[in-house]
Amino acid sequence: MWYHKPVIDEELLQSLPNLKIVSSSGVGIDHLDLKLLSRFGVKLSNTPFVVSTDTADLGMALMLASARRLVEGYHMAVSPDTEYFPANWLGVEVSGATLGIVGMGTIGYKMAQRAKAFEMKILYHNRNQRNKEEESAVGAVYCKKIDDLLQQSDFVMLAVTLTPQTHKLIGKRELELMKPTATLINISRGLVVDQDALVEALQKKVIKAAALDVTYPEPLPRDHPLLKMQNVIITPHIGSATEDTRRVMMREMAESIEAALAGLPVPNEVP
Repeated sequence: MWYHKPVIDEELLQSLPNLKIVSSSGVGIDHLDLKLLSRFGVKLSNTPFVVSTDTADLGMALMLASARRLVEGYHMAVSPDTEYFPANWLGVEVSGATLGIVGMGTIGYKMAQRAKAFEMKILYHNRNQRNKEEESAVGAVYCKKIDDLLQQSDFVMLAVTLTPQTHKLIGKRELELMKPTATLINISRGLVVDQDALVEALQKKVIKAAALDVTYPEPLPRDHPLLKMQNVIITPHIGSATEDTRRVMMREMAESIEAALAGLPVPNEVP
């Protein structure tokens, strides 16, 4: 499967009685019915680890671009109407700011490693607390309650998997807990955020800005209000989109298929 295609439904599985495995690109499996696959005796694999470095890099890029207003600045610099650069056109500082990471898995931890190099204060919320050595290595402080993280962070980075528990994890209440100077960055899945609540929060200046690699749907309708806001950056779900990573993803998918066909243990099998 690449870009969630083909759709794996009961009709397809019934038409493929000899199917041994579905090998899905990327880390997310929210587009798949695991119970259905299990019922047909079909194995499932993904490529969870290879995408983490590139996705963390993009998270940092989105944070920096939003903070320093790079997209707005680019349009100002190339506009035929620009006669001078205003001296009071300012961004916000990243170094020394507080980054709150929601979801401290592989991608979240790599984000913390990058943020440490920017001398940021790092908070994180996760189902399970990391061990003290891992926390100490990046200077991260665990927030058992997400509310504590939201109230203290200058930048909130979403790096969770999409599950029933994280569906619309960030809604109106959570956005109102954030600082009015805060930026929301989403590198996970669009449905982790209540998008209507986000639009309202940005329009009413409940939060300062948003930087999104994911939305719902993808792409957004061309008349969607998020596309018209100067304080919003949207990229086309490109967290893992580098030539090297996509090549490794394809190789890992092929290795999983070969293993399943040979009756061997499947690398990166999803239980």
